Amino acid sequence: MALVQNPILPGTYPDPSICRVGDDYYLVTSTFEYFPGLPVFHSRDLATWTQIGHVIDRDGMLDFDGIASSGGLYAPTIRHHDGLFWVVCTLVDRRDGAQDGGPSGNFIVTAADPAGPWSDPVWIDEGGIDPSLFFDDDGRAWMHGTRLAADPEWFHQTEVWLRELDVTSMRLTGPEHVLWTGALRGAVWAEGPHLYKIDGTYYLLAAEAGTEFHHAISVARAETVTGPYEGCKGNPVLTHRHLGRGEPVVGVGHADLVQGPDGSWWAVLLAMRTYGGYHYNLGRETHLVPVVWEDGWPVFAPGQGRVPTAVEVPFADAAAVRSAPQAVTGGPVLPGDVRWTTLRRPAALFATSHGDGWELRVRPETLTDPRTPSFLGLRQQHQDVDVSVRLTTDGLGVGEEAGLAIRQSEKDHVTFTATPSDGTVTVRATHTRGGVAHVLGEVTTTARGPLGLAIEARGQDYTLVLDDGTRRRIVAVADGRTLDTVAAGGFLGLWMGLYATSNGTPSAATVSFERVEYVPQ
Repeated sequence: MALVQNPILPGTYPDPSICRVGDDYYLVTSTFEYFPGLPVFHSRDLATWTQIGHVIDRDGMLDFDGIASSGGLYAPTIRHHDGLFWVVCTLVDRRDGAQDGGPSGNFIVTAADPAGPWSDPVWIDEGGIDPSLFFDDDGRAWMHGTRLAADPEWFHQTEVWLRELDVTSMRLTGPEHVLWTGALRGAVWAEGPHLYKIDGTYYLLAAEAGTEFHHAISVARAETVTGPYEGCKGNPVLTHRHLGRGEPVVGVGHADLVQGPDGSWWAVLLAMRTYGGYHYNLGRETHLVPVVWEDGWPVFAPGQGRVPTAVEVPFADAAAVRSAPQAVTGGPVLPGDVRWTTLRRPAALFATSHGDGWELRVRPETLTDPRTPSFLGLRQQHQDVDVSVRLTTDGLGVGEEAGLAIRQSEKDHVTFTATPSDGTVTVRATHTRGGVAHVLGEVTTTARGPLGLAIEARGQDYTLVLDDGTRRRIVAVADGRTLDTVAAGGFLGLWMGLYATSNGTPSAATVSFERVEYVPQ
């Protein structure tokens, strides 16, 4: 028996999907416009997780160019069938600022090894979002997903559709079936559907009410895969919306079920930890809850009815859990760390590693562009954390800057950068809010040698600190309450990372970053 802390994946790891193969569990989550996309995690006990790769990890697998923040890869599903791992997902690319490019919509990829390589995407001729796969025990495969209802009774009414999938041609075949429009009349976005066959009965699990405070998990069942489906009288079977906005965990939804080796049942799901008022800068995180079956229906978090802060997993070894590396260990973040992400295209486009640091080529793109600026980011996974780096600005030219950034979206972010000029270096903190930039503070230094820049997050205060080797100065404090999705919109938590730009002018400059550290407090 081991006590496992929630969330099991802290930081922006939303829309979790899970499958079990023998004694091994595999889990994927959404990544939107970040690259590489769809991280794959492995566990043998549901308690300790190791990232083993990404599904979308090659330039050109998908066209992300022009996809604005909170577009991109939505709600993947991972399943295992006939010796192959299958992932289905949606690429959403027609949001603010998106340009015409490659295909978008629902696609399938497969792999013999979940660590990769994964196949190139096969596009499915069906609209909507949040596709899922169900392999029945009669050998037939079914694809299902969510779309806006063709003839809605209320605003944003959605429906869950189902069609058979020919796994040889990778094409949908046969008639289409509409299975579900949600448990409650008037509820929006019955989404993230997953089908299961348990003891001869088909179960449809779905989230509804939108991925925010009112999010909820509902379930229906049927005698045949095509329905008709009856909803559980206890719907929603899990939500926190009735607990009020003062609850420390909100927005519970988007669950996927898995059975343990001892016959027990579990669900992974997303939820958000609020702090500093009703704000959730860490984004939608992956949590774990136990599930039991009563009267032919699943009961989530029995005896509690809410996502617990810790879960007892009977087949996990307590000593192993205590000694296992945490999801984030404080200290240097080396170039080979799988937590590094970029925007839309691979880091190799602008970054090379050297020792324990990076050299970034300065690009014209800025964080306001839905392109690929020179930005290497890490998810913020702790409410209180220090992110620091030492950088050398000797190679920068006029109008060029480099340093750290806190990113929510194109319209909402903070930059903390250095710009050299005539023997001095100006270090400036700028907060872009709603697309409008405001200078929070700046200082000038004549110190030679590398500069130390740090973001010290304490709750909703993001203190920006300069250490030029002679003294330590606070340049500004950014208000994190303006950076989460409550204030800024969208679906993402915060990323912190390295940033360099020439602000629209072509450049051949490079910047050296050393001793990047992420240290939870």
